[in-house]
Amino acid sequence: MNWDNLAFVVFPYISLTTFTVGHAYRYATDPFHWNSRSSEILEKDRLKYASIFFHYGVVFTFFGHFAGLLIPQKLLTALGITPAIHMRIALVSGMLFGLLALVGAALLLWRRLGRQRVLRHSSMNDLVTLGLLAAVIALGTYNVFFGHCDVLDTVAPWIRSILTLSPAPGLISSVPLTYKLHVVAALALLGFSPFSRLIHIWSVPVPYLYRSNIIYRQRRAE
Repeated sequence: MNWDNLAFVVFPYISLTTFTVGHAYRYATDPFHWNSRSSEILEKDRLKYASIFFHYGVVFTFFGHFAGLLIPQKLLTALGITPAIHMRIALVSGMLFGLLALVGAALLLWRRLGRQRVLRHSSMNDLVTLGLLAAVIALGTYNVFFGHCDVLDTVAPWIRSILTLSPAPGLISSVPLTYKLHVVAALALLGFSPFSRLIHIWSVPVPYLYRSNIIYRQRRAE
């Protein structure tokens, strides 16, 4: 088995299986530790902007990847989005939100390592999680600004081939090294996520958007 088959056939399925089974198992067996273990109480000033930049950048980047890589180009063309327009949208949005996420990740890493109070309460798991996130984001942002690869004909169909259980590693074998590293790092992050604070991605407070207002009793002036 060559390295391409190991990295782009075997490893993706190991990562996705660990992601799926790991999250379900941890939710069922470890509900009291199902949280983000926020360190806001230890230091708040640096966290405020770092968290905003990071989360907005990551969320929009995720949805951009989802729409851009998983939806076949034939369907987008039928909707009037040509490959040229698709690539232009991907590049512009990737530059904007990738850079936003990168700045946020850098600020979070600077805060975690630069504040002794936060660092003393950080576990190795926290540092590995943040390091993997920073690596994935940095590689992706580098590729958007400096990489030259037609992902619509390589990475995108390869991802769809993995999800449809018909892996085609040949599609990604010719892409630049930084793209391959970005993919492998992202898969490593997915596989590691059930064992980290990233489990809180499933706990997005969606009910806050439609719940009834909380009514507080007013104190009458005497």
